[in-house]
Amino acid sequence: MPLLDKRKMVSKADTEICLRRQCELLEIHRSGIYYRPKGESDLNLELMRLMDEHYQDHPFKGAPQMFTWLTKDKGYHVNHKRIERLYYSVMGLRALQPGCHTSKRNKKHKIYPYLLKNLNVDRPNQVWQTDITYIPMEKGFMYMVAIIDVYTRYIVNWSVANNMDTEWVCSCMEQAFEVHGRPEVVNTDQGSQFTSDKFTTLILKDGQTRLSMDGKGRATDNAYIERYWRSLKYEKLYLNPATDGLDLYTHIRDYVDYYNHRRRHSGIENNRPIDLFRTKQMKAVA
Repeated sequence: MPLLDKRKMVSKADTEICLRRQCELLEIHRSGIYYRPKGESDLNLELMRLMDEHYQDHPFKGAPQMFTWLTKDKGYHVNHKRIERLYYSVMGLRALQPGCHTSKRNKKHKIYPYLLKNLNVDRPNQVWQTDITYIPMEKGFMYMVAIIDVYTRYIVNWSVANNMDTEWVCSCMEQAFEVHGRPEVVNTDQGSQFTSDKFTTLILKDGQTRLSMDGKGRATDNAYIERYWRSLKYEKLYLNPATDGLDLYTHIRDYVDYYNHRRRHSGIENNRPIDLFRTKQMKAVA
C-alpha cells in the first residue's frame, strides 16, 4: 500500500489504539503523520520547476551552472546560495558527471562497489535499479521513489511522500520483495537513504541479493531509472501539473499503469514491459 494511503488510515480520534500503535501496525514512521511542509515561496517553486525541467535535458549541470543559466539566460535576480539550497537540499539533485558538485553522501556509511559493468542482463528479477526524484506540483512539490526491473523496464513498485525518509524507501523495497520476490542485484546511487544501515541490511540480510552502487556522479550507472524519470515527467507530469498530493498520486498511478502495460519501449524491441516480465518469469519457473 502506498505511504500516502497508509497515513490516511491513521485516526487521531481512535480512543482504543494509540497513534504510536497505529503507526507500528501500518509500518510507518510516526513523525510522518505530524509533518506539515512549511512550503516554499512562489518564486522558489518557480525556480525549482525550471531547474527540474532543465535538468532532464542537462543532468550534467550542478548548482553553479544552474545559477548561471537562471540569472544569465532566464533573467532571474537571485543569490547563488538560494539556488544551492533548492538544488541540493530541497530537490536532492546532483550533477551526473564526475566532479565535486555531486550530492553529498554520508561519509560514515559504507559504499558498495558497482556490479553492473560488463554484466549480461538477460532475465527479469536479475537487476533492479531504484532512485528518488523531486516531483513539482502547481503549488508545492513531493518526492517519488521507484524501482525498475532493468531487463524488462517494468516498474515493480513506487511511492510518493513529502520527505525523503529512509523508512519510506525501505518500505517501498519491502513491498516489491513481497510481490515479486528478491532480485539478484539491487543498484542505487550513493544517497544517504541507500547507504544507511537500515536499507543495506534490508537488501543483504538473507544473502540472496547483492547491493551495487553507482560511482560518484556517474551518469550511466543508474541509467534505466533516470530514463524513466524523464519519460514520466515529459509525458505526464509537465503536461498535467498536479494540484495536490492526491492528484499527483492519481497522475502517477495512471502513468505507471500505462508505462507497464501499454507503452512499447524501443530499448526492449518495442515490447511492453508487462509482456516481457510475465513471459520470462514463467519460463524461469518452468
